[in-house]
Formats: sequence, structure tokens, C-alpha cells
Amino acid sequence: MMKKVSLSVVIVLLSMLSTIGSAQKLWSLEDCITYAFDNNLQIKQSELNVETANNEYLQRKLNLIPSLNASTSYNFGWGRSVDMATYKYTDKNTQQSYFNISSDVTLFNGLQQLNSIRQKEFDYLAQKYNYEKMRNDMSLNIASAYLQILFSIELVKNAERQVEITQQQIDRTKKQVEAGTVARGNLLDIESQGATEQATLISNKNRLMLAYLDLKQLLDLKASDQFDIEKPDLKVDLDATEVVSPDLIYRKAVNIMPEIKGAESQLGSAQKSLSISKGARYPRLTMNGGYATNYSDQIRKSNNPLDPDFNQIKPFPDQWRDNRNITMGFRLSIPVFNGFQVSTQIKQSKIYYENANLNLQLEKNRLRKNIEQAYADALAAYQTFVAKQKSLAALTESFKYSQEKFDVGMINATDYNVAKIQLSKAESDLASAKYDYIFKTRILNFYLGRPITLKNVTVK
Repeated sequence: MMKKVSLSVVIVLLSMLSTIGSAQKLWSLEDCITYAFDNNLQIKQSELNVETANNEYLQRKLNLIPSLNASTSYNFGWGRSVDMATYKYTDKNTQQSYFNISSDVTLFNGLQQLNSIRQKEFDYLAQKYNYEKMRNDMSLNIASAYLQILFSIELVKNAERQVEITQQQIDRTKKQVEAGTVARGNLLDIESQGATEQATLISNKNRLMLAYLDLKQLLDLKASDQFDIEKPDLKVDLDATEVVSPDLIYRKAVNIMPEIKGAESQLGSAQKSLSISKGARYPRLTMNGGYATNYSDQIRKSNNPLDPDFNQIKPFPDQWRDNRNITMGFRLSIPVFNGFQVSTQIKQSKIYYENANLNLQLEKNRLRKNIEQAYADALAAYQTFVAKQKSLAALTESFKYSQEKFDVGMINATDYNVAKIQLSKAESDLASAKYDYIFKTRILNFYLGRPITLKNVTVK
């Protein structure tokens, strides 16, 4: 009995340990991005669009192969029909079968087929680059949500620290009030400040909960799913003077960003569409060939009524051989007048080409502006971070001095609370500047073609 109980206890403990182990799985930023790439429905849809475009591109190449089609039919007849031997109408049942094989190939059509292949290749590349851009956008969104969680965690820790400090002051002030060395009003002021800080702590915890929810929704996870992230110790130590200039970043990004590559592919597709439209002005030359034969139960071995074989049906192999018909021909189609449809299509294709060219320039301008903005944001974030560091250092010393004076009764609770609030705000501002700066530098690295990661954040 004891062995059974011990075994049960071991099983329960092992299951608890496995549950704890699974609940303690921490997601890194890279884990989140990889999971989104594999499971996000919009990315999957974009991937299917790429496959569809690739299939269309393959089909255009296969269209160069000559077509080959076969057909057959078998017919039954009742009533009046022509006797194939005497060419007289008789009433009888008949059976006939037909066989046909045909092939057709385009020899020349103004290079429309070749240009169509190139056009579909460009369309495929455009879809592929659109898929890559969607992945890039998802990576940036996840990085932003991930850093927002880390920022919210720091806010919660800061609020908890302030609550703890205030609670210590409340306990100390109570003893001073009981001893009669401090007025009760000071205790009420500190208790009021403590209540405010408790509310701030609750607000920050709610903010953290919503930050986790935002990241879960980006990953298409349920709100009830167990989920937690790694908390790397991020250090900011980047000299702003060593940040790559926006011109250098742009020259690098314009050659690797999928939105630029996609716009270039759309321009190539438009150019080939124009070539296809112009190709409609040229003659079209095709070649076709065919093989046909037939069988009928009305065909006799002999057409002479006096011949003994007159009433016997000609065998199938003989009819197949004797009735065969082989054809081969060429067809030249010359466009003369089609209601100006070709001219109108050429004009439309030219407009499409010019619009694609303008779209490419717009994408390049948008990329340049985004890089310039990201560079300016990174510099501003760096300067803000440095200023907040200095401000926090000064307010930390100031608060220590205020706390010492408050402990000996040299200042009242109101002045102490003001100093404490200023310190708490400085800590929050520094955390905000820190993660804002980290995110802005990640964006610059992204434009340089580097993977989005929080590893080795300190960049020299």
C-alpha cells in the first residue's frame, strides 16, 4: 500500500514539475518573429499569392509547347440512311465511330508569348517582394510590442519600488506621530501619497497586461494562453556621432528593401505589357496538323453486289487504314483594322508603364523620407536619453537630501512628496527614452539589412 502511495506521489510531483517547466517557457524576440512567420494568416495568404503567381509564370512558359488533342465519337442510328455501298436510302440501324488527333503551334505572333513569359516572371517577383515586405512589417510591429512589454515591466518595478519606499515612510512617520515628534498631518499627507502610488501601480500593471495582449494578438495567440517573454538586460551605450549617415543607409536600403524591388518588378511587368500590346500589330503565323479516321458498319468489303463479300462488313483494321486522313497546314493572320483596339491598348499600356515608373519613384522617395525620419528620431532619442540620465542623476541626489531632511523634520511631507514624485517621473522618463532609443536604432539597423534582434543591443 505504501509503495502505491509513494508511486502516486512521484507521478503527481513529476506532472507538477512538467507543468511548471512548460509554463516557464520564455519567448525571445526571435522566437516571436519566427512564430509569426510560420503562423500568421495574412503572411500565409501572401505566401499563397506567391505560389499562384509562380504557377502562372510556369504556365506561360509551357504555352510554348505545341498543343496535342485527341477526340473520338461513337454514333448509333435508326431509320432512313444512305447505304455506303449502293448510295441508296434504306431503313436500317447503323453504327459509326470517328477518331481524330490534332496539334497546333504558334510560330510567330509579334513575340507576344515571350514577352508574356517575362511579364509573368516580373509579376511573380512582385508578389514575392510583397510577401517579404509583409514579413518585415510584421517583424517591426512585433519588436515594437516586445519593447513595450519591457518598458511596462520597468514602469511596474518602478511603481512597486516607490510604493515600498512610501510604505517605509508611513511606518516611520506613524512611530514619530505616536511619539509626538511629528504632526499627524504629515502622516495623512504621506498616506495620501501612498494611495496615489498604489493607483499608479495598478495602472502600470494594467498597462503591462495590455502590452502582453497586443503582442499575443500580433502572434494570433489566445488571451488565455500561457505566455511570457525573456527580459534581457538592455544597456544603451551608443555614441550618436558613430551612427551611419542617412545617405549611406539609403544607398544600402534602396538595393535591398522589398518594397523597392517590388516596385521595380511592377515596372518591368508594365514594360512587357507594353511590348505585348505592340506585338498585336504583327501578323500571326501558326502551324497545325491532324490525323483522322473512321469506322462504319455500313462499309462492306466489296461494292459489287455480285461479289460474295458484298454482305460482309469491312474489318476495323482495314477501315482504320483505308479511311485515314493526314493533314498539315499553316495559317497567317494579318491584322488590318480592328476598331483601333490595338492602338487603344498600346496607349493604355503606356499609361500603365508611366504610372509604374512614378510608383517606383514614390517608393524611393518614401524610403528616403522614412530613413531620414528614422535617423532624426534616433538622434533625438539619443539626446533625450542622455538628458534624462543627467536629470535622473540630479534628482536622485536631490531626493536623498530631501529624505534626510524629512527624516529629521526639516521639511514637511508635502515637500518630501514633491521630491519623490519628481524622482519617480524621472525614472519613468528615462525608461521611456531608453526603449524609444533602442527601437529607433533597431529601425536603422533594419534599413541596413540587419536582422531585428535584441542581442548585442550595445553597438559601437
